[in-house]
This record gives sequence, structure tokens and C-alpha cells, in this order.
Amino acid sequence: MNLKILPQPGQRLADQLFHAGVEFPCGGESACGGCRIRVLDGVIPITDTMRAALSDEELAQGWRLACCANAAGPVTVEVEQWSLEVLTDEAAVPIEPRAGLGAAIDLGTTTLVAQLVNLETGEVLAVETALNAQARFGADVMSRIQYDLKNPGQLTAVIRSQLGEMLARMAQGRRLEEILIAGNTAMHHLFCGLSVEPLAAVPFLSPDLGEVRFAASDLHWPGPAVFLACLGGFVGSDLLAGIVATRLDKHRHAHGLFDIGTNGEIVVGSRAGDGAIDSVHARDGVLECHTIGGVAPRGICGSGLVDAVAASRQLNLIQRNGRLANGTKTLPLSGAISLAQSDIRELQLAKGAMAAGLRMLGQGVRHLSLAGAFGNYIRQASARAIGLLPEDVEVEPVGNSALRGTRMLLLAPARRDERLQRIIGMTSHVELAADPEFQDIYAESMALAPFTLK
Repeated sequence: MNLKILPQPGQRLADQLFHAGVEFPCGGESACGGCRIRVLDGVIPITDTMRAALSDEELAQGWRLACCANAAGPVTVEVEQWSLEVLTDEAAVPIEPRAGLGAAIDLGTTTLVAQLVNLETGEVLAVETALNAQARFGADVMSRIQYDLKNPGQLTAVIRSQLGEMLARMAQGRRLEEILIAGNTAMHHLFCGLSVEPLAAVPFLSPDLGEVRFAASDLHWPGPAVFLACLGGFVGSDLLAGIVATRLDKHRHAHGLFDIGTNGEIVVGSRAGDGAIDSVHARDGVLECHTIGGVAPRGICGSGLVDAVAASRQLNLIQRNGRLANGTKTLPLSGAISLAQSDIRELQLAKGAMAAGLRMLGQGVRHLSLAGAFGNYIRQASARAIGLLPEDVEVEPVGNSALRGTRMLLLAPARRDERLQRIIGMTSHVELAADPEFQDIYAESMALAPFTLK
């Protein structure tokens, strides 16, 4: 997408780009390189921060960082960030008919989904999706928590306003009887205006995990809202709704729910658009990449990254410990896109934590429901090959279980409280980092190798 920006008195170009919707993944706190823009017309001077994040070749091609950009005159820029495909869910669910309209909201760290629902028939009448506007202040929950500690209330206002506008467009002046919201614990606190300080440091325990109710007048929304309760420190109501959607609390045998998204969560009981490399295969001794939209590659999405590492392991381009083979510093994929050693290490850290959690909590599990957009699109063979998913467990993608579970709760008001209290009562929150075995299992799980839960 291209943006033309005209100078405004008293405003830096970075501020104008920010308000135009350009995301600053690190909140502008460091040279992460995630807010790249390319100058098409005009001049944006190169800063030391830009030199730290971008190569000389990239700078020569016109690439700059939006978070520290300035300009004396009009500029037109290409924004490298692209819209994500947001996962929705409209599967039929049980219903207790009642009059009126309602809404279900999945408030994700990265994406938002809101559904307008006919409470009498259960029909989904309208759907709105969007990128979470809070992402301008930081891509992950920890960067947003740090931002909120320095600027209390700003993220709360942003997300309430964005969701309110989405609901107003769908409602078209009609009253909504009830709005249910699910999200992780950080989103719960930031939406509800609760202190995020307990979530900023170990042991990540907050005293404010319960459901929060709002009158329509509190939010200036078309109806009253309830943010569903969280289950623990960083285990939110999105997992609670996922348990409802997958009926995890009703299974007689051990069954798991694994939510792979911007944040990863595990329950055990009885982002991409045109230009993203989304799959990689090893063929005839080389890496073969597929790009969404058939255009020149501009980046790589999560499923593509897992594929790329698995295929590179197959060709012995990456060692079991994650090091690039033959002393190389980068692994070329397609066009100008390559993997650096740091990219592989970040994948190892994330997959190591998730695999360690499965190994510690998942003994006896033989069926695993895979929730979230990443979990929906990931190629299971690649995930098993690098040790992200176990080899000996049946895996079933279940899509946006948080949204489906929230809609199920919206459509079953008489049984809702009893069902939620029963699930919360039978759930134990496990702080894995506090377990003395976690660090050893985590270190073992960083290896790019298959594992089992036996």
C-alpha cells in the first residue's frame, strides 16, 4: 500500500505515519526493523537507528524505518506491512432462542473478529475483521504492557474505540442485547482498564482475572458487554472459550488444545497476504518456495518459516542445534528473502517453549486440537519434523475456537454461568517456568528434531 504524506506543523513524519495506521512492532523502542517503509517520492533522511536495522543495499533502495522517520517536504512511501487473513468461524452451534441481536468478539493480540448474531436463530448476520490498532504501540503483549505502564489508559481507549466502530457498522443503529468478548489476559486487562503491572514480571499473577461487565453507556457501544474471565497469568478467556468450542471439559479421555498464535497456550484435559512465502519444500536438492498471490516475495509468514526450517534440515542446510551449516550467515530462500541465524534462533525459542509445555503437560494425550490462524495453516509434517508438534498424537485443526466458543456462550445464556464456573473450577493453572524441570526440558526442546509424548 502506498501513502502520500504532507508535512504538518509540529508533527514528525513518524507521528503522521503512526496515526495513518503504520504499525511499530517494538513501539519505537528499538531498531527491530518491523516498520519498514520505502520512499517512492520525496526525501526521508537516514538516521543512525535506520543504519542499525537496515543494510546499505536496503537503504540505497529507499527503505527507511517509520518509527524514526522525518521529512521536510511531501513524501510518498510504500508500506511493507500487509493485511493479514483473519480467521473467522460460522459453524452451527447449539442455541437457546431469545429475541434480539447480540455480538461475539475475539479480541486477539494481532487480529480482531466481531460477529453480529441473531439470538433467536443463531444466524451470523455480519462479520467484521481488522488488525488490532494497538499493534502500532508494539506487536506483542509484553511491549504493549510496557507501553501501558508508561502511558496508562491510551491502549484501553484505542481498542474500545476500534471495536465500538466495528460494532456500530454492523448494528446500523439497532440495539444489541449482549456483547461477549474473549481474549488473552493482557488484552483482558488492557480493554478493561485494569493494571497490567502484575503481568509485567514473574510470576505474572494478577488478582483481576474475573469477568468484567460494562453498561452500553460505559463504552458508548450499541449494547452492554461482558469480557469473559481468564484462567491464569497469561491464559485468558480465549482459551476458556476454546475449551467450550472443543468440548474439552466433556471428553472422557485425555485431549489437548494447543493455541498457536501471537502467544501460545496449551490446555490439557480429559499472518498472511500477497508477497508472503507461505510454504517451502525440498525438491531436487534445493529449496522451492511458494509465495501468496504469485508476486515477488516480500517476507515470510509463520507456516512458511516452519516449512523453511524443516526443509533445510532435510537438506542438511541447518544443523540439529539450529546452526546454519558450512559456517554461512544467511540462508537464501527466494528473491531477496533469506533467513538469518537470528530468525532460526527465534523460532527455536518459541517452539522450544511450546514443545516443552506439551511434554510436561501432555503425557497420555492422544488427540490434540490445534487452534488459531497459525495452527490452522501450518503444515503438520513440517511441524512434526522440527519438534513443534509430537509425532505420536492425532492433530486436528479447529480454526478460531475462541470466536466459536464465545458465540456458543452468547447463544446459551441459561447454561453459561454454570458451564463457565464448572470449567474454571476444574482447571489448574500451571506456571511452567516455576517448575524445576522446565529449564532442562526447554533446553532439550530447542533441538530441531522430532519428539513423542510417550
